[in-house]
Amino acid sequence: MRLDRLLGITLELMTKKRVTAAELADKFEVSVRTIYRDIELINQAGIPVVSYNGVDGGYELADGYFVTRQHFSVDDLSVIYSLLKAMEGAMGGAVSSAKRKLTSLHPKLADEERRETVVMGLSVPESERDQVQELYGAVRQRRVVRLSYTDAAGTTTERFVEPINLLWSKGAWYVEAYCRKVRAMRYFRVSRIERLDVTEERFIPRQLPKEPEQEETPGIRAHLRFDLSVRTRVLEQFPGECEYLGDCIEVRTTFYRKEYALSVIAGYGTKVEIVSPDELRDEIIAHLDTIRRHHAMKKGGEGT
Repeated sequence: MRLDRLLGITLELMTKKRVTAAELADKFEVSVRTIYRDIELINQAGIPVVSYNGVDGGYELADGYFVTRQHFSVDDLSVIYSLLKAMEGAMGGAVSSAKRKLTSLHPKLADEERRETVVMGLSVPESERDQVQELYGAVRQRRVVRLSYTDAAGTTTERFVEPINLLWSKGAWYVEAYCRKVRAMRYFRVSRIERLDVTEERFIPRQLPKEPEQEETPGIRAHLRFDLSVRTRVLEQFPGECEYLGDCIEVRTTFYRKEYALSVIAGYGTKVEIVSPDELRDEIIAHLDTIRRHHAMKKGGEGT
């Protein structure tokens, strides 16, 4: 499963100073090309992985980086810590180092009796504390919850949900749940829950369709040419893929999502040229034209 592999690669980077793509490919039994794609996805997730060329080349986490608690769900830190503790006897120092890093995020992780409650100390606003506690209990006990929920448009609805997980993201709490009203998984922001009641009804987690595998997605192989005025940013964004050619820097890289490619390229404005492929050049032209028309329409609306 891809998510398991991404977590495994991240832990490898946490426990080793530097590791090569070939070593990762061998360990996780995938191709080197798949590892390149996974590293890009890890970078896009906000975990900065630096690549180095040469005989001693490979990947490592950027200096000074540490995994923050916001990247994990309610139980992730506790589970990872427990797994590392179980592996420590067999793997020794490398796992001990990772375990110490996790413990440094919150000392109570080392306390088995209190580990499960650590997450409740994560900056929960006073107004949401009772709701988070109740939802946490409902997740643990697999109990159906009745919600009075106001969405982003200001519409309030009553619904019954089957809570699967509590998540902390960018300063806000969310509950991941199966909503019986829409018959699908949804994320509900806790601050928008007007009222909740944990019922006595228990549920069995549903077997929802798995995300289709996309291992063979070829990606977009791009040849880009950058002005030297943005060299620092280019070197940081495309480590190991830059080539100086006098008055410019050329980059040959692979993007595995078109939206990400367009976002990156558009961010450089006139400081970048798409050498190839032609299809990507056409896409960025259409993308920029859509942005232009959007703002022209907004400007026209303001004048009416």
